[in-house]
Amino acid sequence: MFPLIASLRPRQWVKNLLVMAGLIFSEKHLLTDGEAWLAAGSAFLIFCGLSGSVYLLNDLVDLDRDRLHPDKAKRPLAAGHLSVARAQAGLGALLFFCLGGASLLPGAFFGTALLYLFLNVAYSLWLKRVVIIDVLCVATGFVLRAEAGVAALRVVDPRIQMSKWLSICTFLLALFLILAKRRQEVRRFAATGNRTREALAGYTSQYIDELSSIVCATTVIAYAIYTVSPDTTAKFGTDALVYTIPSVLYGIFRYLYLIHIEEKGENPSEICLTDRPLQIALLVWVLIVVVVLHGPTLLGGSPPPKP
Repeated sequence: MFPLIASLRPRQWVKNLLVMAGLIFSEKHLLTDGEAWLAAGSAFLIFCGLSGSVYLLNDLVDLDRDRLHPDKAKRPLAAGHLSVARAQAGLGALLFFCLGGASLLPGAFFGTALLYLFLNVAYSLWLKRVVIIDVLCVATGFVLRAEAGVAALRVVDPRIQMSKWLSICTFLLALFLILAKRRQEVRRFAATGNRTREALAGYTSQYIDELSSIVCATTVIAYAIYTVSPDTTAKFGTDALVYTIPSVLYGIFRYLYLIHIEEKGENPSEICLTDRPLQIALLVWVLIVVVVLHGPTLLGGSPPPKP
């Protein structure tokens, strides 16, 4: 059982916290709503299962290639600790329970979960071999996580929608992280000669650095516009989200430092779980957002009036 669980990459499930973003950015102040937390928590668990099944599928598809990778060769399937038959049985059972659970939540959530699954199956079987398309697919997966989290909250409010600006910011930030991962993979390929992804042949470090510069700048600009846009101030009744920009800038600059100075970045989830300055920047950002958007409600008062 342990090799099967390890193949689901529990440490990667931190990415699925995006499913909970709707609780923070809802103008309905759902942070104090128990039903909303139950819906968001259920959505989080379902996406942990779905993302785990995608990792397991990837391991099955890339079994021979993973055996040549210095790190991936240690995964249960590649190392021989988990048989192909058990992996296939585990994959089928996990998909059955996750999709069954998703069907109990609002239809929009179930549809988004299916789209996420189909996208990742297409990625595992074909799209990950296509230059540029591969990174766009992974970034789209992050947006679908966030959209699914909002869709799950329609149990509480059927009218809730995700801001298009937040969708754009999520996509751009995810794209930045994926490009950083590709950069480190390209550099490893140049040093060892082991190309563990077919798409790596279409990338160079210089090309990825140029793409990262564009995406990084666009991400900061898009987020800054979101914090002061008329739609945002009208939705939350405040323009104080602008005070979250410094922590966002520090987080991005810190990540760039880890990539270019410390030569990290091949495992974004691992960085988020181990780099203390980055964790502090994220915590500061969350605290400011919660105080700005939900402070009065959490203190027992009424939410700020909308202009």
